[in-house]
Amino acid sequence: MSADWQPERTEMVARQLRRRGIGDERVLAAFERVPRELFVPAEVRHLAYTDNALPLGHDQTISQPYMVARICEELRLDGGERVLDVGSGSGYQAAVLAELADEVVTIERIPELAELARANLAAAGCDRVEVVLGDGSLGVPGRAPFEAIAVAAAAPGLPQPLYEQLAEGGRLVVPVGGPSGQQLQVVVKGPGGPSVAGGIPCRFVPLVGEGGF
Repeated sequence: MSADWQPERTEMVARQLRRRGIGDERVLAAFERVPRELFVPAEVRHLAYTDNALPLGHDQTISQPYMVARICEELRLDGGERVLDVGSGSGYQAAVLAELADEVVTIERIPELAELARANLAAAGCDRVEVVLGDGSLGVPGRAPFEAIAVAAAAPGLPQPLYEQLAEGGRLVVPVGGPSGQQLQVVVKGPGGPSVAGGIPCRFVPLVGEGGF
């Protein structure tokens, strides 16, 4: 952990997360521990703890802290889960998830970003995340089932390949919609099929791949 940034990290948790309704104490503690400054490009590192998405190159971004926290909270993790993180980007969301679950597999379609995520996770001392290069919209069927799946890119609808990789009772959190508007949906896998709730407006880059755009 970078001690020099701890005051900014603590302020982010208090003002951007707790004050805006993030109430899961495990999630808040995870954000206190993960050094976000290690997951943003050097040229925007001074903005690491602002409540903004930041550019990573390749037309991709690191999501704003609040939205990462909302996704993590909606997964309702208790620490024993295997989680799939779709859209590694710089590795930040995977690092937070690794604080909340037993095992994290993260998948990224862009080779340069997959390597960046590996390097950032190593620099942060996060050694319990497996980074996979591939089409995130298709998930990682060889590592399924997953008790939780977090998607950091917008899909046109429920990504069926990801839903199929959920364990019974598992939760999938995914932005759904197009460029003009998206909503963060929570999908629970039940014996009668998917139960879908949502309504949080959001804006993510598109989920590119066979099961996305």
